[in-house]
Parts: sequence; structure tokens; C-alpha cells
Amino acid sequence: MENKKINVAIVGLGFGAEFIPIYQHHPNANMYAICQRDHTKLHQVGDAFGIEKRYTDYDELLRDPEVDAVHINTPIQSHAEQSIKALYAGKHVACTVPMATTVDECHRIVEAVKETGLTYMMMETVIYSREFLFVKELYENGELGRLQFLRASHQQEMAGWPGYWEGLPPMHYATHCVGPVLALAKADAEYVSCFGSGRIDEDLISKYGSPFAIESCHIKFKDSDLAAEVTRSLFNTARQYRESFDVYGSKKTFEWTLVEHEPSVIHTGETPEKVTIPDYAHLLPKEIQAFTTGGVYDADSNQHLSFIQGSGHGGSHPHLVNEFVSALVNKRQPLPNARQSANITCVGILAHESAMDGGKKIDLPDFTLAD
Repeated sequence: MENKKINVAIVGLGFGAEFIPIYQHHPNANMYAICQRDHTKLHQVGDAFGIEKRYTDYDELLRDPEVDAVHINTPIQSHAEQSIKALYAGKHVACTVPMATTVDECHRIVEAVKETGLTYMMMETVIYSREFLFVKELYENGELGRLQFLRASHQQEMAGWPGYWEGLPPMHYATHCVGPVLALAKADAEYVSCFGSGRIDEDLISKYGSPFAIESCHIKFKDSDLAAEVTRSLFNTARQYRESFDVYGSKKTFEWTLVEHEPSVIHTGETPEKVTIPDYAHLLPKEIQAFTTGGVYDADSNQHLSFIQGSGHGGSHPHLVNEFVSALVNKRQPLPNARQSANITCVGILAHESAMDGGKKIDLPDFTLAD
């Protein structure tokens, strides 16, 4: 695979279309094919970006021997089945979050990776955002000192999104707040305890049987004295969009801004300092550096809602593409790999189970833990 570019197929062209020109410009990738059930959308996107190979049938795409890897951006209930199909069809997989909707599905993906020897990466945006890369740099340089506690939140009003989101348990979409606390500490979650709070509209509850407006989970890290707290809300909670994490260190503490587009804060002892987060495009191949500071479409009105609400996902998209492609070219594990993705995703799944059982402590399954 070192001697040729990676032929990538993008599946799902809502959010997925954001990645097309990044793959087109990456020096080690070839944006080979796109897949979308809707013929009109398929050809609109294909024509706009000059992509010749187009599929409306996912199984047909998987039979194409020229496809090396698929990047899945479909509704969350399809992620596990499509990932498993692709792996057993001989394709590497990058998949938007979450990895799956059940613990069993996560286990099946991890097993598929073991059996096929192929690569799986969950495309978690926050651990490649400029905010995370900034804090990671501070930590690795020793400026934060010893990590003492981590906190993260993801609060978002999902009214107006596609119907499958309505009433979704908050922790079933928790990777944006679970991912950064585990990734910074380079740790696995060992067990969780979660409480639900408040109540959403009755017509939203029936779909998933989840009543809570907010779910708040404590995570105990394996082989560590660290713990973290993560909070999620999706409906009936008045809050500006916030995807955030705070890191409490012995020397310095980083706290995410309370209001979008305002500076975050670093505390040194009793002294707070507002900070401007730098961009980290310099970590990328020059051909894709420009994609950290803007969407891929010509106008904001054409961008996917998740990109607009999430402030461009912290410039993470080209970093995600580069991590996936680089892992394939260099035959190494990406971050997060299949096991790590399962640990992150299962935290949310089991946290909701804990909330429904009054905060019961639940262990993460062994297949999600490092040996």
C-alpha cells in the first residue's frame, strides 16, 4: 500500500461531503467513490466535486475491488452493520461517531478487526480539535503538571434534526465528551456510574424509553488515580451549543469558555488568564492545511448543521483524514483504534444503562481494555 494512493469511498453525503475535498487534496489519498441512496443528492455531489465512481447500493460498492477504505457518515443506527460488512469485504474503515449503539455491536467490530487484520478508526472530532491539541501540547510539555481531574460536556438542542434523533438517550451520543478525557490521559475507562436528571417532553420519551433531559456520568480510569465527569443533553435544556472539556492540573488548569467564540481560561494558582487557542495546521501536509479554518462548501448556508453548530469542529476534519490515511500508509494503529473506540463508545452506552438503574456502577467489558 506504500506504493499507491489509498482509494477512499465516502458513504453518506450529508456530513460526509465535508471530507471529499480533503481526501482529494491529501497527498496519499485518492477520492475514488461516493455512495448515497438518493440519486439526486449522489449526482449533485458527484458533479460538484468531479467524482466519477458513484454508488446508490452499499453492497455493490463493497464488491468494487478498487476500494481500499470506506469512510462511513450514515445515520448512527447503521454504523455497526456497515462497518462490519466493510471489514469482512476487505476494506479498511473510518466511521463517524458513535462506533455503534450496543455493547455487542462494539464487540463484533473489535472481533472483525482481529479476524481480518484491517484497520478501523472512529472519527472522533474533539480529540483532533485545536483546543484538544493545545491542551495536549501543554500537558506533554509538563506545563499542566500532574493531571488531577477532567470534566467535559456536550450540550446541544437537537430539535429539527432527523427523526431518529428524537428522544435519543443523551449518553448514547457521548463520544465528544468521553473521547477527550480518555485520550488526554491515554487511559481506558474501567467503570462508570451515571445519573439522569430532569424530564423531556412525553412525545420524545416513547421512541427510546429514555426520560432524562440530562445525563451526568463519572468515569473511573483503569490503573490510574484519575476520574472524570461528563455531561450530555439533547432536548428541553436551555443552553447554547457547547462541546467542551476542562483539565485540572497541579501546575495549571485549562477551562473551556462558557460562551462560544470567547476566550478559554488558564489558571496558574490563583491567577486566571484568557487565552487564544492557536491553529495546528502546521502538523498537517501542506496540501490540506487550509481545511482547518473553514468548511469545504462555498457558503455557510450549504454547510452541514453539525459543522455550523460545532464551530467547524475545531478544525479537526483534515487532522482526522490525515490520521486515518497515515495509519494505512505506515501500517500502524490509528487513534482511536477499534478497541479504544469501543471503550469510548461503551462508556456512553453503559452510562445510560446506569442512569436507568439509579446510578448503578457498571464495569467496562474486557474487550475494550488494553492488555
